[in-house]
Amino acid sequence: MAIDLQQVSDVSTEPGELPETMAAWVIREERYGEPKDAFQVEEIEVPQPGAFEVIVRVMAAGVNYNNVWAALGKPVSVMRYGDHPEFGHHIGGSDASGVVWKVGAGVTRWKPGDEVVVHCNQASYEDPEVHGLDPMAAPSQKIWGYETTWGSFAQFTKVQAQQLLAKPAALTWEESASYGLVYFTAYRMLITRCNLQAGRNVLIWGAAGGLGVFATQICAAAGAHCVGVVSSPEKGELVKRLGAVDYIDRNDFAGMMRTGTETPEEEKARFGVSREFAKRVKQILGDAPDIVFEHVGQATFPTSVFTVKPFGKVVICAGTTGFNLDFDVRYLWMKQKEILGSHFANAYECMKANELIESGQIRPVLWRTLGFDGVAEAHQLMLENKHLGKISILIGAEREGDGKTAEGPGAIHAEVGA
Repeated sequence: MAIDLQQVSDVSTEPGELPETMAAWVIREERYGEPKDAFQVEEIEVPQPGAFEVIVRVMAAGVNYNNVWAALGKPVSVMRYGDHPEFGHHIGGSDASGVVWKVGAGVTRWKPGDEVVVHCNQASYEDPEVHGLDPMAAPSQKIWGYETTWGSFAQFTKVQAQQLLAKPAALTWEESASYGLVYFTAYRMLITRCNLQAGRNVLIWGAAGGLGVFATQICAAAGAHCVGVVSSPEKGELVKRLGAVDYIDRNDFAGMMRTGTETPEEEKARFGVSREFAKRVKQILGDAPDIVFEHVGQATFPTSVFTVKPFGKVVICAGTTGFNLDFDVRYLWMKQKEILGSHFANAYECMKANELIESGQIRPVLWRTLGFDGVAEAHQLMLENKHLGKISILIGAEREGDGKTAEGPGAIHAEVGA
């Protein structure tokens, strides 16, 4: 059956009743490769909600790099774990805004017709870690839309009820779908893992990137002082607008980036540039940073450990330049510094972070919105590094600007990048 991509905003049922099938962008193992080839539109049976589950009609979806990995089948195939073996296909998408369409047994907080945002952490209700430690520690913990098959690039998606948050009324559907994964990650890193306090000094790598724009705003909202590392003066002006004290153009200190293949002479020269960088950070903030916000990994980590002040913290959630890190550990133990790992966020953290969006203290930063036919294109842009910020996909929403029901500042529309 041919699928009319121009009609995906139409559904044949009212809230409370599901259609039999839906249009979805699907990845299958036999066509792993570049996103333009791996993603294909298929007609898929609409899932039914189980206990404590909800089916959401997706109004808009956010694009993240995790589904570039899913399309490539690298560094690991998503088909080997989660619920993929049961279904044999992958529907990606780890950010969404939408309307509750049907609820499963045991769901009492949400009802058909509720407008929601979806966070991407899933864990089994039966895991004791969920009830007394942290759902992120549960052995069943998964990222929805990457480690599970029912993601947001479809007319309907299946989620756990605990994944739902009230949609901010002042945001459009595409704005509401744009921020969850990166913003909630940054929130946990700074607020939970580092106990960010007013007056603290923070160094943020990639401050104009997807994570960095939120880290910068969180610092400003908390009364902390931050300096952002960016790749151009234009991006530097954006992070200053978002609340940074100032910015550093990383091109001025290009020699500090570590490859891991330096000769002793090259490493000595690299370390010299890192020293100059640390001096510049201290000059801007008035002191060495209490916290370094890391996600770059191999290229920057030695500089992060060196630059953070004694008893300071380096918090890291990714390794975009490489995950094998080597650094002079003497600057860690002799100065009693800490390295903290962090991964996404739990439902409570997502709720508290979302309240800052609702109040307008934190704003999404959105680059471009595409129609449903743009899912493969968006991921191809990411693979080729041709995107200039966060991309949202309209699915149930008919046009940009729909979904806003209250006055408020809305998203910042800008070209961004680390």
